Amino acid sequence: TSLDSPMNLTRRRFMTGITLLASAPLWPSMREAPAASVATPGRWPGYAEAIVIDALGGPGEYNAEPLAALSAKALDDVRASGLTAVNLTVSGVGSYARDADETIRNIAYWNAQIAAHPEHLLQVRSAADLAMAKQSGRLGLVYGFQDATPLGEDLERVALYDDLGVRVFQLTYNRRNLIGDGCLEPGNAGLSALGRTLVERLNERHLLIDLSHAGERTTREAIARSAKPVAISHSGCAALAALPRNKTDTELRELADKDGVVGIYLMPFLRTQGQPTAEDLVAHIEHALQVCGEDHVGIGSDGTISPIDFNDAFKRKHAADVADRRKRGISAPGEDANVYTFLPDLNTADRLATLAALLARRGHSDARIGKIIGGNFARLFRETRG
Repeated sequence: TSLDSPMNLTRRRFMTGITLLASAPLWPSMREAPAASVATPGRWPGYAEAIVIDALGGPGEYNAEPLAALSAKALDDVRASGLTAVNLTVSGVGSYARDADETIRNIAYWNAQIAAHPEHLLQVRSAADLAMAKQSGRLGLVYGFQDATPLGEDLERVALYDDLGVRVFQLTYNRRNLIGDGCLEPGNAGLSALGRTLVERLNERHLLIDLSHAGERTTREAIARSAKPVAISHSGCAALAALPRNKTDTELRELADKDGVVGIYLMPFLRTQGQPTAEDLVAHIEHALQVCGEDHVGIGSDGTISPIDFNDAFKRKHAADVADRRKRGISAPGEDANVYTFLPDLNTADRLATLAALLARRGHSDARIGKIIGGNFARLFRETRG
């Protein structure tokens, strides 16, 4: 996920809607956007009718206080985005001591936001709710985990979180937990015995397994063990940028062979150096299409809906977050104080509409674009949950 500290990530970016995204002028001092990344490519005509899903994201503004109510601007951005649904992280990340309590608090927070703004937000527990979100013009919130730490050693808690509406369970964050190894663990030990049991338990309860942040062995072993297709909700292609947060072609191919879906993120890890732009995102999407096929590629931005207000305050906080993550030992290679967690030419609430138009200009068919911007993840959710 983003370059925030793990607790700030949990509270500020996904759970409380505080984010790394709000309106962005003043970009030229970074990497000049290439010609292929023109910010106004026109509109893709199918966007308004499409199911549009961000497989990791959420509403909120960067400057909001933790657990603060969503602002009017954040809600306006939700409407402007055209999104049907997002996989919204509600879990704590990286702490067995705190994550269970924090997860319950975060679920309560988002339940309250949905109750306060029923004209804008809808909790998605089933495929029928996803259809209702699209029909009613609301943003569907699919509650998800980015670490298994809230389970502790007790897999009976899966039923508790299922009852509370959690539908996506990421097995690891960057480091090792009781379930398996994350992508930064040099041992690359794969799933534990408890992890193998968890995969079976999630299958039994029709809950979607997410392998973002997982190490290569953990990823491949979970894909092989799962009786149902799984997700890699937010990642990139290691063939284009050999960084731990990205997935190898072998992982991607095995995911697709089991009918899963990978979401390409809008993160610094799309490049090994310099600021990524929409051109890099399209390159990763097109590589994933070549490896996986068009039925297995989507978008998981790893950001929030409101765009970044790119100013000195943002840059200072970003640098502090990178330093904090390095101090904690959870910073992934590719995180840099001078490389930012958004794509400058997609720094708008309706960034997926712009991406759809860019893909159309690249010659991708309407049917393929519809799958990439949400259709594939909608199918995966239906097949998993029903």
